Amino acid sequence: MRACSGPRWRRRLPVPAALAAATAVVLLVSPASAVVPAAETPVGLVREAGEEANVVEVLLTGTAQLDALVATGVDLDHHVSRTGSGVVAHAVVTAGESAALTAAGFTLGKVLHRPADARARVAQREATIAGHVAQNREFAADAAGLTASAVADVKIIRADWYTSGTEQVLSVEAKWARGQTATDTLTVERDSGPGTAIGSGGTQTISRFVDAGVYLYHRGAAPVTSRPDRIRITSPTGDVTVAKVREWLPTPGSGPEGPGYQKDFVTSYLTPTELYARIRQLAAQFPRLAQVVELPHRTNGYRRHAQAVLGAAADSRVAVDSLAWGHQGGNDVSVELADPGAADSPLSVTVTGPAVRVTLGTDATGGVTSTAAQVVAALNAEAGTLLRAYAYRGSPGTGVVAPAARTPLSDGLSAPASVSRDPHPVYAIRIGKHRDGSKLGVLAYAQEHAREWVPPLVTVETAERLLRNYATDRQTRELLDNLDIWIAPSVNPDGGHYSFYDFNSQRKNMTNHCPTTRAADFLARNSWGVDNNRNYSEYSLFDGYSGASASCTSGTYAGPGELSEPENRNLDWLAARPNVKFSMNLHSSGNYFMWSPGAYALPGRVSAPRPTLAQEAAFWGASSRILAAIKRHRNMAVTPARTGPISDVLYSAAGNSGDMLWYKYGIYAWNFEVGTSFQPEWDEAHSEAMEFANGLVEMLRVARDFAKDRTRPRSSLTVAPSATPGMVDVTFSTSEPAAVFYTLDRAAPTYASTLYGSAGIREGGETLTVAAGTRVHWFSVDSAGNVENNYRPDGNGRNYRKGTAVLPRR
Repeated sequence: MRACSGPRWRRRLPVPAALAAATAVVLLVSPASAVVPAAETPVGLVREAGEEANVVEVLLTGTAQLDALVATGVDLDHHVSRTGSGVVAHAVVTAGESAALTAAGFTLGKVLHRPADARARVAQREATIAGHVAQNREFAADAAGLTASAVADVKIIRADWYTSGTEQVLSVEAKWARGQTATDTLTVERDSGPGTAIGSGGTQTISRFVDAGVYLYHRGAAPVTSRPDRIRITSPTGDVTVAKVREWLPTPGSGPEGPGYQKDFVTSYLTPTELYARIRQLAAQFPRLAQVVELPHRTNGYRRHAQAVLGAAADSRVAVDSLAWGHQGGNDVSVELADPGAADSPLSVTVTGPAVRVTLGTDATGGVTSTAAQVVAALNAEAGTLLRAYAYRGSPGTGVVAPAARTPLSDGLSAPASVSRDPHPVYAIRIGKHRDGSKLGVLAYAQEHAREWVPPLVTVETAERLLRNYATDRQTRELLDNLDIWIAPSVNPDGGHYSFYDFNSQRKNMTNHCPTTRAADFLARNSWGVDNNRNYSEYSLFDGYSGASASCTSGTYAGPGELSEPENRNLDWLAARPNVKFSMNLHSSGNYFMWSPGAYALPGRVSAPRPTLAQEAAFWGASSRILAAIKRHRNMAVTPARTGPISDVLYSAAGNSGDMLWYKYGIYAWNFEVGTSFQPEWDEAHSEAMEFANGLVEMLRVARDFAKDRTRPRSSLTVAPSATPGMVDVTFSTSEPAAVFYTLDRAAPTYASTLYGSAGIREGGETLTVAAGTRVHWFSVDSAGNVENNYRPDGNGRNYRKGTAVLPRR
């Protein structure tokens, strides 16, 4: 295996007993309590029929309370902001869920998005489609360097100035030696440009970032009126460190596209059915460059059994499901609970075609006596070829049922007939002149989460640009001639259709894994489904990692087992293509750009293995290119604080797809979090699609540059004074992201030698303290496998780098 390929190891932790106990019931976790993954949905977090969900702010005191919020199983947006006073998360909650969270001690803030907003987007979409039928028929249309001081007890690890829109911002990250226990903020003084005094540009404060009880660093950002050149931080102990400010994502000039480059092909939101039709049309128009591939696993389908719940009180409710799917006759079934109007009448069931009439039993006074349990038994015995009846959510059914008029069963689905109710094929478009696995493969996929309507547009816009510019744009032609590109615009079509036509806040797929003793009934239909981005095979809930739930109604339900869902097995199949080395998972919202690790275990924040220093540098280096391309559209910047490993900048997400691609298949896997909301107004959605399509095309250019990289890295050794007598401090630097393997015993270095590591999260290389005069042997190798000096690291080569750890003469 190449030294810098993605890791293929796997470390599993014992699954805590609380997670293994699938039948346990856990109440809402108190914000002040210890943070543990919730084994079941907290009481009160089942969405009842008729309740609409809003996106609301949750105002948290810190990351410990954020972990407590995640542990409740609440449906979280991807937006997490850390402020001087705490953390603001966005949750997707109904009125009942809001009340339960408030009762548990969480503070809710503003309502950010209502279902009416989504309905307005759909209406706008329909109007746009109606007004452009003819056009739609043709479908026309370096990361900043790390700086540090080795003198003070505070270390500046990033100082970034950037523009976003019309605003200038200075973002600073620093690590204080006492940050684990001391809660002080740090004050950053800045100059107002080269040659000016530090302090002349003003000050700003940065706050501790503590995640799962572990101090990571201080960070913060503030508007500035001019670009500072240097900053200074004086720690509470009096130590001082100074660093130079770097520019984050310089404002790009002209783009890499040549004259006449075509773009801007999306004109409205698209349902999964429309997305698939779009890529089929593209493949038909460009058969020499593209083909549509049906992935091997069909979904469960946009379908449900017809259902009804009869009765009011829980212990007297009867839940009924048709045996046939709703569209295959289940919606024709009806159930009536009739009062015979006579004394001493026996309980009986009459079936006439699809109509079921239950004549309730009465006593000597004519009062109804049949309990829910008795009605359930009678229905199953006499109408069992049509339906299945059960007591409501595990109730013993001892309550007497009330008569009910004829109630038609319904699958509750309202999409038009053009949306298939059958198990749904999932499609990807494969683009490239050579689609035989001989070229480097790149994968882009969207809509793991159903309600995220913008990311699929980014994939379609990208596919259009690639195919329609091939004949006229040299750079596009180079990409398609040398890459094997897979684009899956909607990996969760069932959930996507449900979000468009039934429940706009749907996050998961539509598979109902709930038992009849829990929340399998019609009233809970908006709570079902598996979170497809928690059902993958690496560092999952089933491995003991945090950020997913074992509850069938949780927003982060991980499913009954790893890769249990067809949607997830499809992505696993795509990732297993041996030539795929780069990928992008498109989500919304929050304007993040992230990579692995994406999960940690609690307590102790035990992270999935972190990338090596060289791999991390490769992620950052490519990110600076991709994010600069995004910024080119309208000068909107993805911030440094929202760029980095998933669990460092957002939260733990056990079983996410990026981790599977990185740890299982060695794919450099990124995650976009597009834009500011799930379903923004069209003008904003259109802008987001344009700018992130810029980024996705740039990721393809990163992959192409990787494939043709034949440049060998260069490395150097730096020796500095040490605080320990007789010792010196040694660091390595490289001309590009590259791994350094070294020995200190005069042996020839090999891939089995010590790998030069990172000084810490979001920091540069470690400092080695060695005896003065130590002989250092080393070599470097980049992620494309190019070895410095063409050295053969098999123990027999001799042209490795050599140096002596002595201080340079003054």
